[in-house]
Amino acid sequence: MEHGLGTVPHRPLPSHAQIVVIGGGIIGCSTAYHLARDHKADVILLEQGKLTSGSTWHAAGLVGQLRSSASITRVLKYSVELYKGLEAETGLATGWKMTGCLRLATNQDRWTEYKRLATTAKSFGMDMQLVSPEEVKRMWPLMDTSDLVGASWLPTDGQASPSDITQSLAKGARMHGAKLFENVRVTGFEMKDGRILKVKTDQGDVACDKVVNCAGQWARQVGAMAGINVPLQPVKHQYIITEKLPGLATDAPTLRDPDRRTYFKEEVGGLVMGGYEPNPQGWTTDDVPNDWEFRLFDDDFDHFEQHMVQAIERVPGLADVGVKQMINGPESFTPDGNFILGVAPECSNMFVGAGFNAFGIASGGGAGWVLAQWVVDGEAPLDLWVVDISRFSGLHRDRQWVSDRTLEAYGKHYTIGYPHEEYASGRPYIVSPLYERLKKHRAVFGSKLGWERPNWFAPDGMEAKDVYAMGRQNWFEPVGDEHRHVRQAVGVFDQSSFAKYEMTGKDAQRALDFICANDVAKPVGRLTYTQLLNTRGGIEADLTVARLADDKFYVVTGTGFRTHDLAWIGDHIPAGLDAKLVDVTEQFGTLSLMGPNARKVLEAVTDSDVSNAAFPFGHVREIVIAGATVRALRVTYVGELGWEMHVPIGATGEVFDALMAAGKPHGIRPVGYRALESLRLEKGYRAWGSDITPNDTPFEAGLGWAVKLRKDTDFLGRKALEKLGDAAPTKRLACFTVDDKDVVLLGRETILRDGQSVGYLTSGGYGYTVGKNIGFGYVRNTGGVDDAFLAGGSYELVVAMERVPANIHMEPLFDPAAARVKA
Repeated sequence: MEHGLGTVPHRPLPSHAQIVVIGGGIIGCSTAYHLARDHKADVILLEQGKLTSGSTWHAAGLVGQLRSSASITRVLKYSVELYKGLEAETGLATGWKMTGCLRLATNQDRWTEYKRLATTAKSFGMDMQLVSPEEVKRMWPLMDTSDLVGASWLPTDGQASPSDITQSLAKGARMHGAKLFENVRVTGFEMKDGRILKVKTDQGDVACDKVVNCAGQWARQVGAMAGINVPLQPVKHQYIITEKLPGLATDAPTLRDPDRRTYFKEEVGGLVMGGYEPNPQGWTTDDVPNDWEFRLFDDDFDHFEQHMVQAIERVPGLADVGVKQMINGPESFTPDGNFILGVAPECSNMFVGAGFNAFGIASGGGAGWVLAQWVVDGEAPLDLWVVDISRFSGLHRDRQWVSDRTLEAYGKHYTIGYPHEEYASGRPYIVSPLYERLKKHRAVFGSKLGWERPNWFAPDGMEAKDVYAMGRQNWFEPVGDEHRHVRQAVGVFDQSSFAKYEMTGKDAQRALDFICANDVAKPVGRLTYTQLLNTRGGIEADLTVARLADDKFYVVTGTGFRTHDLAWIGDHIPAGLDAKLVDVTEQFGTLSLMGPNARKVLEAVTDSDVSNAAFPFGHVREIVIAGATVRALRVTYVGELGWEMHVPIGATGEVFDALMAAGKPHGIRPVGYRALESLRLEKGYRAWGSDITPNDTPFEAGLGWAVKLRKDTDFLGRKALEKLGDAAPTKRLACFTVDDKDVVLLGRETILRDGQSVGYLTSGGYGYTVGKNIGFGYVRNTGGVDDAFLAGGSYELVVAMERVPANIHMEPLFDPAAARVKA
């Protein structure tokens, strides 16, 4: 293998560069290439060994494109387009072959999963076909197809040579002016006020504006030198390369056989075969050795035998073919199976591209493209939330927890992706003070960013656990009872996991005026629902801001967005203002009291006046319950009368007990997150990360009413929104209902208007009050989407490849004030 094409050894390092990329694997080389090609950046790349010497060189090289996120699918599709044309640009071959990919199904649940995947693919503009066992046999004659239900076929997937692609990207980077240095080890950073000033190396220091950490399995320890957390776990991943297999076509499709946990691809007449075992072997929870250059672990045939047995049953000819080579190398995996991109929350000028979960080759081209854009602009060019490093929290500094969860995620790589499935490892990790109390009420818990949260409550006589299925799951009816209970009486939700911050200082209002799209300059005692926008006018966060004093605001956001929103707000406080942001999440438990009887319960536990006149909607008051001073916010996510009560964490249990006792005559009961989801769908409330994302503006999302364009106040995103003017947006969020109760909506289903695809659902579920399936999704039309366009079409949804009639709604389906259903 030839290395370091065109690199000159022992050149002196420059003393300064605009951007320093650390790591010369496929991600680092792709990022340097895009920074140089697209942005003409002054960029240098530092590699501690030789290019590709980490995990790139021993990657299997499969290139798949479909993920459940539209943006990530776009990133992967970009990789394919790049690899197709790269050889023409650089003159270096990439080994790219568009062989297509077959995914095999041997049972009905897997087949349903593929029908859903094929629908998602079509929603994202890709043609995935479902093919019969006979067709599979024709395409791959050496395979035993006797146990197949069928397979999915994506013709544009393929394979590539990892080292060749990387060298081609490296050459392209140099052609566009990037400087690449091999055998340079980063030893630390010179920092000031949470920013990197210089990269220290064993060959001198480099002053720089920004650093991109693409150090692969070393990314965690490189990050740690700058005080940032990159939660990675190297896992031993094995595959074999066989001798020539008689009768194997050179253009044989790549093959994924998830029910047997294996994959195959053709390579010089033989097969590359590997898999994802349920009992994976982690490498180390300590630092990865620096000198692990072009190195592998010893072959472990005992551990690999489980894959051999399955592979020979699938391709019987393998039994008679020798193994040319066995590769047992470390790959970086993450606790949720998604890779890591973006700006480090702890250090505003370090960006990360790492943790590719054996998808590095498929992702490399596109990840480098978006990461380069992110580095230059300071914000993501697309909705990349599912891979954003700020989805992690302090929990992910726990090395053992990260290892346990990552190995569980690895073991699930090829298992059937049941809807609503929860991880089991590392639980419980963080519990609210109500955990044991809710257990006695037969709570079935889920986990979000380490917090145990009640998803639903099992009635007597039913086992308190999730039973996963592709259709309606075992909790469907109990959640319906919880839902109706909130509509008819009163429920209490434990939402202690909410992320909570305080902003204080004489300029706190000025800072929030600039950061928030809605008007937060309200009197003390008022609260504001607002979006935070990026420079494109896209929605970066969606939260509540309560004014407690002239110089003190209380900000509440979703559990999963804790790190992201804290960093976004902190990074955008205008320079020179006296405004301090502090995370106070663990100081407060949160109890949401919701339903028509909520006021009766609250009146029974506090001396404060909680009448509508004294405590109107959109206000915040301090009230005393069970001896504790509680921040009560009159706000709702379920569309009923209610209060969100933020209780000093130590008093949460006593306040809960007081509410339960006082609420007994009014029918109070604890309610879980599954009912919350169903209630919010009926009321038309948007969920950030699905219905509203950095790709969507408030006007497209039907949230224009929450934007202060009429006020003469500059705020982040204002210019982008003003540019849009009064023209009808080219997409708009709408609500759809399906009458057939047997249909299950999950999101990603295709929206058809008069038979033509116009978008896909961003979220889906069931509305128990209206008795229908509910989905939200954006209807798109390049000529503009106005009310007449929305109303003028006949709609269907494609659900697991079946077309079902649907009705469109532009108003909430349920209006408790009028106590009537609009469906």
